[in-house]
Amino acid sequence: MPITELLERNSKNYPDDIALVEINPELMDKAGGNWRESALIEPAPEAPHRKEMSWRAFDEEANRLANLLLARGIKKGDKVAILLMNCLEWLPIYFGVLKTGALAVPFNYRYTTEEIDYCLQLAEADGILFGPEFIDRLEPLLGRHGLSSQKGTKEMKFTFFVGENTPDFAESYDALIGKSSAAAPMVSLCDDDLAAIYFSSGTTGFPKAILHAHRALMHACKTEQAHHGQTKEDVFLCIPPLYHTGAKMHWFGSLLVGGRSVLLKGVKPEWIMETVSKEQCTIVWLLVPWAQDLLDAIESGRIALADYAIDTWRLMHIGAQPVPPSLIKRWKKVFPTHQYDTNYGLSESIGPGCVHLGVENIHKVGAIGKAGYGWQTQIVDAGRNPVARGQVGELAVKGPGVMLGYYKDEKATKESLADGWLYTGDMAEEDEDGFIYLVDRKKDVIITGGENLYPVQIEDFLRKNEHISDAAVIGLPDARLGEIAAAIVQVKEGHTLSEEQFNAFCADLPRYKRPRRVIFAHVPRNATGKIEKPKLRELYGAKDVVAQQNEITEVL
Repeated sequence: MPITELLERNSKNYPDDIALVEINPELMDKAGGNWRESALIEPAPEAPHRKEMSWRAFDEEANRLANLLLARGIKKGDKVAILLMNCLEWLPIYFGVLKTGALAVPFNYRYTTEEIDYCLQLAEADGILFGPEFIDRLEPLLGRHGLSSQKGTKEMKFTFFVGENTPDFAESYDALIGKSSAAAPMVSLCDDDLAAIYFSSGTTGFPKAILHAHRALMHACKTEQAHHGQTKEDVFLCIPPLYHTGAKMHWFGSLLVGGRSVLLKGVKPEWIMETVSKEQCTIVWLLVPWAQDLLDAIESGRIALADYAIDTWRLMHIGAQPVPPSLIKRWKKVFPTHQYDTNYGLSESIGPGCVHLGVENIHKVGAIGKAGYGWQTQIVDAGRNPVARGQVGELAVKGPGVMLGYYKDEKATKESLADGWLYTGDMAEEDEDGFIYLVDRKKDVIITGGENLYPVQIEDFLRKNEHISDAAVIGLPDARLGEIAAAIVQVKEGHTLSEEQFNAFCADLPRYKRPRRVIFAHVPRNATGKIEKPKLRELYGAKDVVAQQNEITEVL
């Protein structure tokens, strides 16, 4: 069945139960309140930093948006872009788009104006909903009647602004939504209908539009619930951005059982602990840096566990990047009763879960796990033939969550999909017990703090500097972020370039794309002109799989 039916079922079965809670600690600070002093007090629905929504209100708001979009001419197969920070409106908007039969197209909130332009054009967006954080980035693109850019002009059916003080190139979502009908729209949907486009990137760094049907979204619900055993009584704390398949597909487990979820707008350790305590969260999904920061705050004495009511917290799981085994050893020392899990996935496989460690396999920390619920895996050589156990090859996955393909990119689709198998581009090996370990990333992606960095993008930028002859960007291990981007810079003969000058030049990059380390050295290339990145990783300290395996043995 289409995923929208789960929302309608929850609205019918649990109309007055709370579905979503938004927590914004900064609002409490601005109001002069002291959230910390009341960490053990039950949450107050009317508090300035807290908003909540029942399942009935969730479904009705989705219906209101669906009917508004239908009235604006949105129909089955159209595409609606969503550019919002996490907020209470995010998921109702997502489901409102799905209820029209249109495709929801979430955008990364870090996108620059150029990247937003590219993705709007690639997805052929028919409308967009956006928040106040993106006014400056969208204003150069959006005219009153359409999308205007260097790639041409497309008539948009709507441009809705979610927030106060609507800019003159958009219409107010809040003003329009209250006038729209809360009745379910009369649109028939089925499993095979298109549901969403998510964006990813290959080695070039340019986004590809990943096409998914309702069937894939439904399988994500089942996979997440099968892995983590959510029940109606569980409370899921969601911190990562909802545009990402990871956050949303983990939340899908709560959707399946009608459980409550809390959207926390902030990652400070104190905010996480206070939210778990007040909202009685049972499941928390963290990125490696957030888990590191939380442990540091506890071990330094800045946070005292006795100040919080956290007995309900049963599961901590981490995704989006490799997990240092030493981190989990520290975590289990501080939280000995917690279950721990990690998942591997891609947007092409509808997010996390196609490979799954399992809470019972903590002795295998360092592995990404085995095939997840409803999934198959294999490791293949360059000819896509299975390799022997213990040999390195490319990881391939197969299951109901595999994408339909890359929208408007038949060549890339054929390169990644064959006979139902998705070839991930990640190099891996399988141990004697059948657990899979990542060895390297064929696509040359650096994962820093859960965010993907694409070296070619950064390298192309660096080569624009008049003093730089060549540049290579690699990932180096980092205790907090998992990896950092390091730039090996070859300065032109007869020129000079200091570290300060290099950093000043990189200020034109988005902050998260700026190299954290610069090494002035020769950039080696092979006979075909390709940068020899394995050699650079060996020279400058990137760990190989053997070192990672030794670390696992030492700490566990």
